[in-house]
Amino acid sequence: MRDGLTASAVAFALAAVALLGAFVVAEWRGREPMLDLRLFARRDFVAATAGALATGVAVIGFFSYLPTLIQQGLGLSALSTALLSSLWATVAFVVALEVRRLARRWPGWAIVAIGLALSAVGTVALLGSLGAGSWQRLLPGLIVAGIGSGLVNGILPRLAVDSVPPGSAAMGSGANSAARYIGAAVGVAVAVAVVGAAGPDPARATDVMLAVGAGLAALSALFMVLLRDRRR
Repeated sequence: MRDGLTASAVAFALAAVALLGAFVVAEWRGREPMLDLRLFARRDFVAATAGALATGVAVIGFFSYLPTLIQQGLGLSALSTALLSSLWATVAFVVALEVRRLARRWPGWAIVAIGLALSAVGTVALLGSLGAGSWQRLLPGLIVAGIGSGLVNGILPRLAVDSVPPGSAAMGSGANSAARYIGAAVGVAVAVAVVGAAGPDPARATDVMLAVGAGLAALSALFMVLLRDRRR
């Protein structure tokens, strides 16, 4: 069974690489490409796209699978788990509405980096929650991570459009959205794989997954700093 699943995963990965290669060739040769590959020569475009991809992998993907682990590990009902998850989402929504004020004073890359760093801090704060057997133990981490998510979600669309020439705004926005969705799909797969490899203890498996997610978010924040546009 395991060998069969591994073979399927490898086959799908190879197919994805082949399709990505075909897309690159088609876009490079096309007269009116969906995505002008020359945009990747722009540091700010790469930063915006990488930020979206990192958000999908380290934040959206992992926090999409976390409610399942919370419900199983703490024995909560589906409604109670949904209410807990809505705390993270609600905080993110409220913070995102206020990001426009911060964008007047801070560069976009800094807001993304701070948001990813806060997501990492909030994820670390969730460690040990299932082992403690208390849903109240989750609240601080969910709030901090929600603030981080709100910062990132609020600034990425603007950063995506600002990172390309005016006539390519749709490309910038489309690439950003695609990177986020691809990252989320990869993030969920990574989270499930990590939990499966961590062993049968749900509390330990959840902590391992959270540690991996926090590490990815922290590395992504550092990557955003390295990619910053020094002209701003």
